[in-house]
Amino acid sequence: MFYIHMLLLLAIIFVGIRHGGIAFGLLGGLGVSILAFVFKVTPGHPPVSVMLIILSVVAASATLEATGGLKLLVKYAEKLMRKHPGQIVFLGPLCTYTLTVLVGTGHSVYPLLPVIYDVAYKKGIRPERPMAIASVASQVGITASPIAAAAAVVMATAVDNHLDISLIDVLIVTIPATLTGLLVACTWSLKRGKDLDKDPEFQARCQDPEFVQELEDNSALEQGNEIDKSAKKGLIIFMLGIATVVFVAMFGKDLNLLPPGVKMSVGIQFLMLAVGAIILVSTNVSPKKIVHSNVFIAGMTAVIIIFGIAWMSETIIGYHKTYLIDMVSGIVHSHPWAFAFAMFSVSIFLKSQAAVLTIMLPLGFSLGIPPKVLIGVLPACYAYFFFPFYPSDLAAITFDRTGTTRIGKYVLNHSFILPGFICVLTSTVVGYFLSTTIH
Repeated sequence: MFYIHMLLLLAIIFVGIRHGGIAFGLLGGLGVSILAFVFKVTPGHPPVSVMLIILSVVAASATLEATGGLKLLVKYAEKLMRKHPGQIVFLGPLCTYTLTVLVGTGHSVYPLLPVIYDVAYKKGIRPERPMAIASVASQVGITASPIAAAAAVVMATAVDNHLDISLIDVLIVTIPATLTGLLVACTWSLKRGKDLDKDPEFQARCQDPEFVQELEDNSALEQGNEIDKSAKKGLIIFMLGIATVVFVAMFGKDLNLLPPGVKMSVGIQFLMLAVGAIILVSTNVSPKKIVHSNVFIAGMTAVIIIFGIAWMSETIIGYHKTYLIDMVSGIVHSHPWAFAFAMFSVSIFLKSQAAVLTIMLPLGFSLGIPPKVLIGVLPACYAYFFFPFYPSDLAAITFDRTGTTRIGKYVLNHSFILPGFICVLTSTVVGYFLSTTIH
């Protein structure tokens, strides 16, 4: 019966891949319905705490975007990259990584991609070099963000399993681990492919006047110098809010900042809602503008994806928990780090790190894997670069008018797969050794 249920889950996932986005969540609800009515399986508990954290963070980040604060962050990043164009292979990915860490979502990367392309192209650098790893960096930064759902999932799941894991326990591992992985992948990217003036494919396309004209027409323009006051105010409040979250996570227990019995995962919820409220009142931004922002739309999509697909997965895992523990306990007890491969494999199909962790962490705790190991292998929950159909990957391909960032003839030989593997593998290895040493 376990394998029948797994086939149902795989069928749901493959249909979800075909439709994309919110389809994963809706189809997950269909899967839970089939399990309940056809197989008489009692549905598990939906990941309510995780969804609430995402909602609160998205509300604050979307309010920031509505004020223009997100564009202001992009403007600062653009100034840095244009000032040092020769370092774009490092600066581009580091900017997308930092933006994700600060805002808590990889969907904030899109305004930066055309800038990265423009700087690289005008400097004569093969755009694939910074573009591919920049897209990867925007997703790797999720586990290193203090306000992203990934870290909150770890804390919420730990509470459910009566374990004390703080936000700082996660970040002191994931930040240096992912940064190291990113820098290694950037270093590898420095010499990937041929320079534009030596690339025969690009030079052949340049013989077409229409292609040359398209390159010039789609070259990104530098943004103006005007900065809205509300954008500055919103960004300052948002950054202070993140600093408050980190401060409470570090010193909340010692200073009794949170009421007795209130966990940090709950604290993130009301703190981020408060940040959004203060930005709203201080800048008088329109609530309608907030709900129509890109961050809000992407965040709500993520919530529904997690609601459906994670609920279905939790139902199957909970129903077959005893069988699963008996089947794989020997392997994970001998080689607990092997759990990273399981998370990586699930992430190939699920386009959400929070969803992967919501599904896999309860299983990891049930198998008796030490918390320090689970924290160490957190970077392995990002593997959806494997198929080049994630929005940030597609955006990078679209913005690179030279055609160097692309999907290969055989699909899997695309621009993102090698930098993705290098970054995630390095991050996971470094994270594992850091966590097992620190904790």
